[in-house]
Amino acid sequence: MPDEGPPQLPPKAPPRVRREGGAGAVVAERKAARTKPPSLYQVVLLNDDYTPMEFVVMVLQQYFLRDLSTATHIMLKIHHEGRGVCGVYPKDIAATKVELVLAAARRDGHPLQCIMEAA
Repeated sequence: MPDEGPPQLPPKAPPRVRREGGAGAVVAERKAARTKPPSLYQVVLLNDDYTPMEFVVMVLQQYFLRDLSTATHIMLKIHHEGRGVCGVYPKDIAATKVELVLAAARRDGHPLQCIMEAA
């Protein structure tokens, strides 16, 4: 089988050429492609009167990778203020975390609510 060399990349779009008045001066311009950063969403746990505080701390540690001190602080914020932000993520990741938390809560028989909101 003959060596075909490195794969060929498609040619780049040619730069826009603008002629300026003068002795044949040419200025090439290329617009930089700008990608918009993904929209971010905050994952929020809501307080209820039935889910044990220890379970909320475990959820914060397991699904949001919080250390014990931070998880306890967020859990107390949820308990006293009715809600607490667990983290801020792109939409797909936030939705996955919400589903994982809700599944864990249902599996253990807790009514814990987890939602996502635009950040």
